[in-house]
Amino acid sequence: MKFDLDTAWKDTMGLLSRNIGLLAVLAGVFFFLPYAGFMIAVPEMGAMQSAQAGGDFEVVMAAVTELYLEYWWVFLLLALIQGVGLLGMLALVRRRANPTVGEALATGARSVPSYIAAQLLQTALIVIVATLLLTVAALTGLNALAVLGGIIAFVITCYIVTKLSLAAPVIAIEGQLNPVKALQRSWSLTRGNSMRLFLFYLLLTVAFIVVSAVVSLVLGLVFALAGEQGALLGEAIVSGLLNAVMIVLMVCVMAAVHTQFSRLTSAPQPDADD
Repeated sequence: MKFDLDTAWKDTMGLLSRNIGLLAVLAGVFFFLPYAGFMIAVPEMGAMQSAQAGGDFEVVMAAVTELYLEYWWVFLLLALIQGVGLLGMLALVRRRANPTVGEALATGARSVPSYIAAQLLQTALIVIVATLLLTVAALTGLNALAVLGGIIAFVITCYIVTKLSLAAPVIAIEGQLNPVKALQRSWSLTRGNSMRLFLFYLLLTVAFIVVSAVVSLVLGLVFALAGEQGALLGEAIVSGLLNAVMIVLMVCVMAAVHTQFSRLTSAPQPDADD
């Protein structure tokens, strides 16, 4: 049996409509407020975004590196807070026994070390594979092969991210706290449906980028009328709001996809290659 995009979207909307109130509150507490507060408190964030708008890769990398070196502890704290929020919301919408908000957040707190470990392992895998491909291509000295190596590395990165995208719901919903087994479970669940799942993620990502760009442009113009300080405050609010909306949608998508794949793998089906 194959992953059905239409069913996944309907399940996503169903989860969203049934849990929108609680998810909005949790997203506001764990994502909107920390992100917007960081944007307001750290003026370097504005400089980094200006560098990104300029399109100079070296300037952007220098700004990002400087920001992470100076505020690494803040990013770590944000990762922990948002990890608890993400896993808690996943447990709230799909974990069995209908947990309360407090129980769901407790699940998130217990699970966040496993989630962060899984993310680090996934990142390490991507870095190793991409570095190996790019190094081999560069050693040939041929520009065409170097470009081809970069394209292959990008494709493989997308493949790995797609295959391991269900690690968070496996941890939060199934209760698998071993990060290696959680990644293995995600890989196994998506077997035979990687391209369909990637297409689903791609369509949602493109749609969200378009909508968020329009919203940012409109609201940015409104806040710009209040002057420079108003524009900075508005940018923080809009960025935090879009971040929270993205997380709510992502939680419902991951929960819906995980549910469908759990149904598919529990039913007898022939072997299929990715």
